[in-house]
Amino acid sequence: MAALPFSQVDVFAGSPLGGNPVAVVHDADDLDDATLRSFATWTNLSETTFLLRPTTPEADYRVRILTTSEEFPFAGHPTLGSARAWLAAGGVPRREGVVVQECGIGLVDVRIEADRLGFAAPPLLRSGPLEPGLLERLRRGLGLCEDQVVASSHLDNGPGWVVVRVPDAATVLGLRPDPAELAGLAVGVVGNHPAGSACAVEVRALIASPDGRMLEEDPVTGSLNAGIGQWLTDLPEQYTASQGTALGRTGRVRVVREGGQVWVGGTAQVVLAGTAQF
Repeated sequence: MAALPFSQVDVFAGSPLGGNPVAVVHDADDLDDATLRSFATWTNLSETTFLLRPTTPEADYRVRILTTSEEFPFAGHPTLGSARAWLAAGGVPRREGVVVQECGIGLVDVRIEADRLGFAAPPLLRSGPLEPGLLERLRRGLGLCEDQVVASSHLDNGPGWVVVRVPDAATVLGLRPDPAELAGLAVGVVGNHPAGSACAVEVRALIASPDGRMLEEDPVTGSLNAGIGQWLTDLPEQYTASQGTALGRTGRVRVVREGGQVWVGGTAQVVLAGTAQF
């Protein structure tokens, strides 16, 4: 039996334990795929990551990102959580102030900003307005009237998000989604807070099971906020998104556009550190 370093990191928290946790297993090179899947299912978190030796000299580490049912080539809060866990375990970046993560979509830069980290949003794999049939299905599944859908888009950067913009944050928080209508979809919803608010937008991430029997809500979602930051160019060059309010969380995501690059950042705090037995 192998004992490997293990961390659990709270990411994007606006208050202690108010973000999205991710489990991180260090030095996982010798674990087989079946063990990775079993452990990710056992943690029962939205994602579990496994840190491995990089395959390219530009990267500081390689990561595999698993949910309880599948593997993602990229995800946002696992990226920041993995980088924080790696740094806390003594990792020293090759480039000053930047951790370079290798994952399924390639290399991702993570900037170190005091107690915060921020990742460079990867290019979208798919974008553009939703097809009329899919949009109507989303409208029914979210319980929206036609005039409550302001805009829509595919925002696929690993997780295949389909996203609708609604008139305001109150509409986002008032949703009563129907998992049967949303079966098999990863749905993002975004609406503006009133002018002058601390947060520019409210975001929710809803994932329906393929059979339409269950609906999970992700507390705070880096990949979704990255796609929204690339899509909604009418938002300020720097803004804060609120997410997790409907779950009693205080998620805060900082989005910054610099020279055509979108950066997505927030807090990442190691809450648990120890060993995992395999």
